[in-house]
Amino acid sequence: MPKSTGMLHGGRENAGVKFSSCVGTKGTQYETNSMDFKPQKGKKVVALDPSPPPKDTLLPWPQHQNANGLRRRKRDWVIPPINVPENSRGPFPQQLVRIRSDKDNDIPIRYSITGVGADQPPMEVFSIDSMSGRMYVTRPMDREEHASYHLRAHAVDMNGNKVENPIDLYIYVIDMNDNRPEFINQVYNGSVDEGSKPGTYVMTVTANDADDSTTANGMVRYRIVTQTPQSPSQNMFTINSETGDIVTVAAGLDREKVQQYTVIVQATDMEGNLNYGLSNTATAIITVTDVNDNPPEFTASTFAGEVPENRVETVVANLTVMDRDQPHSPNWNAVYRIISGDPSGHFSVRTDPVTNEGMVTVVKAVDYELNRAFMLTVMVSNQAPLASGIQMSFQSTAGVTISIMDINEAPYFPSNHKLIRLEEGVPPGTVLTTFSAVDPDRFMQQAVRYSKLSDPASWLHINATNGQITTAAVLDRESLYTKNNVYEATFLAADNGIPPASGTGTLQIYLIDINDNAPELLPKEAQICEKPNLNAINITAADADVDPNIGPYVFELPFVPAAVRKNWTITRLNGDYAQLSLRILYLEAGMYDVPIIVTDSGNPPLSNTSIIKVKVCPCDDNGDCTTIGAVAAAGLGTGAIVAILICILILLTMVLLFVMWMKRREKERHTKQLLIDPEDDVRDNILKYDEEGGGEEDQDYDLSQLQQPEAMGHVPSKAPGVRRVDERPVGAEPQYPIRPMVPHPGDIGDFINEGLRAADNDPTAPPYDSLLVFDYEGSGSTAGSVSSLNSSSSGDQDYDYLNDWGPRFKKLADMYGGGEED
Repeated sequence: MPKSTGMLHGGRENAGVKFSSCVGTKGTQYETNSMDFKPQKGKKVVALDPSPPPKDTLLPWPQHQNANGLRRRKRDWVIPPINVPENSRGPFPQQLVRIRSDKDNDIPIRYSITGVGADQPPMEVFSIDSMSGRMYVTRPMDREEHASYHLRAHAVDMNGNKVENPIDLYIYVIDMNDNRPEFINQVYNGSVDEGSKPGTYVMTVTANDADDSTTANGMVRYRIVTQTPQSPSQNMFTINSETGDIVTVAAGLDREKVQQYTVIVQATDMEGNLNYGLSNTATAIITVTDVNDNPPEFTASTFAGEVPENRVETVVANLTVMDRDQPHSPNWNAVYRIISGDPSGHFSVRTDPVTNEGMVTVVKAVDYELNRAFMLTVMVSNQAPLASGIQMSFQSTAGVTISIMDINEAPYFPSNHKLIRLEEGVPPGTVLTTFSAVDPDRFMQQAVRYSKLSDPASWLHINATNGQITTAAVLDRESLYTKNNVYEATFLAADNGIPPASGTGTLQIYLIDINDNAPELLPKEAQICEKPNLNAINITAADADVDPNIGPYVFELPFVPAAVRKNWTITRLNGDYAQLSLRILYLEAGMYDVPIIVTDSGNPPLSNTSIIKVKVCPCDDNGDCTTIGAVAAAGLGTGAIVAILICILILLTMVLLFVMWMKRREKERHTKQLLIDPEDDVRDNILKYDEEGGGEEDQDYDLSQLQQPEAMGHVPSKAPGVRRVDERPVGAEPQYPIRPMVPHPGDIGDFINEGLRAADNDPTAPPYDSLLVFDYEGSGSTAGSVSSLNSSSSGDQDYDYLNDWGPRFKKLADMYGGGEED
């Protein structure tokens, strides 16, 4: 355990003074193991403690009370810190110091400590013997967890009363070199431009040591262990041993030769002492970044290509270059420029982003008849400028020869669209113009033929050899095929080249209007009151022609028939409108056709006699036709109107009678009496069906035998016990139960059972007439029938089983059984 160093009050060091014990004010003792001290004025020295080592350190209590009861601060000992080395091997617990009060000679005293490491986490690092005051450390210390501890020592009597004021104890953990330097990153990445000068900064690596940085244990130094590859020198980089900065130390960095360096860096504590210090390593990867120190160079001095004339966006030739800089970077990407040979700008050179090749492309159509070949000079450079001191290579320029191929070009119309003006109505066969095309292939002897491509009204004809256009029909400006006075037709010009080529041209004919349409009267129908008043009919005219072949119009009434001018009069309002009104005081209601002559202002003028249908009718006070008057004006008299109303009334009466008859028939159908009233019936209704005939094999049977005779007087009486089964027996009929007027749901079952018993005992009740249906079952049947029982040749046939089938079959058993005896 290291020796403690004492400090006198006031902070002055007292090295070299040896003491074993001292006494503070009022006899508080401070014992130590071979500590050096020098007593201060006002203190007294006690005898040496003869006890064997380890010796105790008695700590003074700083404040005391004088005889007058007043407290004052005296010159006390300053408690020196207690130094404990970390990672001690023990044995534990290991004594650190002993605390004693001079009052323990008079009364028993208990000692305790508080603070972090005692009663606060981490707990119980330090302990104290409560009786002797000896303080111990209980386990190895770790400075990296806690570099120091601050405890307080307490002295109390057996009752817990404070005997002395608490004193502060400071414990410092002495650092040991037990931690290696640790790099922040295991791999560092940096970069440096190729061609950099020595001393160029590259990157910084950093390692931290958990030991005390104020001692050699935490002082880290760096060095480069290895460099891979060792080209062009094995020491291309150096590192600052204290800061970890890596810089270049030699020239010759060339990315095209070495693109990346791997440097192993070692960090060692103890100020880099490899014999005593602890070390760790990390990897620094240094990438040599590219600079544009290699100009692009063409792989050939000349290139060639060809392209058909009139083609655009076509690649003519591919120019290949070589650049040793980093691919797909601005230092590698090529930029091409045509410096001569293309004054009209027919070509451009674009860069292929993948291959970096230059693609000579046609951007403006080339005419073989004007240019048969081009000699281009192309220069290549990079997107990024060349590095300082690097010059362009003579191989950065190349020549490109482009040949133009002649192809068959289509004829074209020089004036497209061609516009001509003429009057409408020219006769067929009139020559309008010559619409000819030009063949651009001057070096080919080819003929051009013409044809119509679009002629909506079929008005035109074109000469196939010279393109002369004549009319095939009369041109009409008012036709539906004319828009805004213009008629448009399209023609085709084709040569006889291989392959043939053709071009189109459009001819527009502006038709000048002539007065070829007479005006039409508007409106075509009107109405007016039968007596003259203020109302009149306003009329105008419509003309398909245009100015000046339209209005002003002239409106007049014809002289024939004379009644027109007698009954009507027309008054001109202006050049386009006139009014038609009655001339006489009264005109019988009805429809009248009034002819009016309308004449336009064309040269020569055209006139037309139009008929207007005028309805003359009685009017009310407002001058409007009444309803009856309108009908009368339509040509129907009073008698006809009355007849129509009578017919409508008769039709409605017939419809009403038919509806009443249908409702009455429906009511009669629903008034049939049922066994149970529909209101009381909660079951399905039992419907009574009419008589049904037999099957297909029963059609020949005489069903009249089943009918009940109207009178029984003509039937002779028969012997008792013998009767026919196909006729109704003669005898008294049993009394059936009478249905109650208001049946109760509980009585329905009783009512049905009583009726069933009465029917079973009634000899006149069915099925006497249905036995014949059961007698006959068709021919060819392998089954026996009831009738076969009668004709059986067996004399001992047993019919007793029929008695089990009910009263009706019991009669059969008796009948057939008795007949055999007869």
